[in-house]
Amino acid sequence: MTDSAVQTDDDLRSLRRDLHRHPEPAWCEFYTTARLIEELRTRPIDELHYGREIHAADQRLNVPDESTRTKWLNRAREAGANGTILDEISESFTGAVAVVDRGPGPTIALRVDIDALPILEADDAGHVPVDEGFRSENEGYMHACGHDAHATIGLGVLDQILDSDFSGTFKIIFQPSEEQISGAKPMAESGIIDDVDHLLALHIGLDHPSGQVVAGIDDFLAVTQFRVDFSGESAHAGARPESGANAVQAMAAAVQNLYGIPRHSAGETRVNAGHVGGGTADNIVPEHAFIKGEVRGETTELMSYMWDHAQRILDSAAEMHDCTADIQMLGEAPSAESDQQLVDIVGDVARQTAGVDDVLERDSLGGSEDATFLMQHVQNQGGLATYVGVGTDHPGGHHTPTFDVDERDIGIAVDVLSAAIGEIAAADPV
Repeated sequence: MTDSAVQTDDDLRSLRRDLHRHPEPAWCEFYTTARLIEELRTRPIDELHYGREIHAADQRLNVPDESTRTKWLNRAREAGANGTILDEISESFTGAVAVVDRGPGPTIALRVDIDALPILEADDAGHVPVDEGFRSENEGYMHACGHDAHATIGLGVLDQILDSDFSGTFKIIFQPSEEQISGAKPMAESGIIDDVDHLLALHIGLDHPSGQVVAGIDDFLAVTQFRVDFSGESAHAGARPESGANAVQAMAAAVQNLYGIPRHSAGETRVNAGHVGGGTADNIVPEHAFIKGEVRGETTELMSYMWDHAQRILDSAAEMHDCTADIQMLGEAPSAESDQQLVDIVGDVARQTAGVDDVLERDSLGGSEDATFLMQHVQNQGGLATYVGVGTDHPGGHHTPTFDVDERDIGIAVDVLSAAIGEIAAADPV
């Protein structure tokens, strides 16, 4: 084993801070992907996959247009990313998969996500990234959910596996576009995890404190995110309002009626019109308006119930005001459950890990996550999956300008996950 295959805590901290300085939104994780690929190439892995081969291209949703991609590619180049790699992933085929083959045994995968959020990071003294000089350099974007830590943990786990007596095959999956819930399905459908027997997915924080580990997170809300564009006809609002078709009226009616979808007795349901707009001037009947929103359900079936109702409401609101509605799905994710066999192993390992003082067998996510596509893909083929939570004391909540992680918890996550993967390989539960 070469010394370069095992990183120190300082090395992992440095990598995490570099990723934190260069946050990128879904499908534009160009610097992040290039940086990770360069790291992976320094390690004695057996296979490295990236670009088109790890995505089912026809399953990608909400991929940015060429001008947006070009902007982020240029930022990545200016930040020093490898130009050859950038050319290979330039059409938003971001992310990577590394494979370690260590002989007989099951194939075990760990999925970590890598994208950031369109949030302006706090610049006040007391915010650690400000105080220690690694605040986001991409203004208006930040790692406000810990995915910089996730990617770092993934590399740390890989190093531990390389330096262990692990027997079997290990895959580390660096997934793009989790925040838009559109990155996991293309990877699941690409074939890259068809041979996986056991899958672990990770999230840090989730309002769990440092020292606490959740061995299996459940109750993912299935979700569909959408955009609808209402098209009408403009007119002079004072002289001839009757000759127009008011797209804003259609949008407003749709918003009102979306919130009127009946709740379902079988479980929790959600709807939200999160971003709306339209029109160009006070004296013009608006010919365009839009809604970006989402529906969720405690199960995939309940989410489908909400989505069916939502589409009917959107179309009916458009027809009511002589407009048309162009409905586009932006992202989706099903519900999923963690398998008890893996929950037991992760929990047992965590209880024996230094720095862990509390282990929860299960907890509810209370939100949505498209790792569920990967989990279900493995489970549908007879494998097992679990979603692991590693606590961290974060000063601001997830998706807020002051979010940060306690970097000491990166090492705890590496220790728990790498040891659990070793135990799973040895036990090969069914």
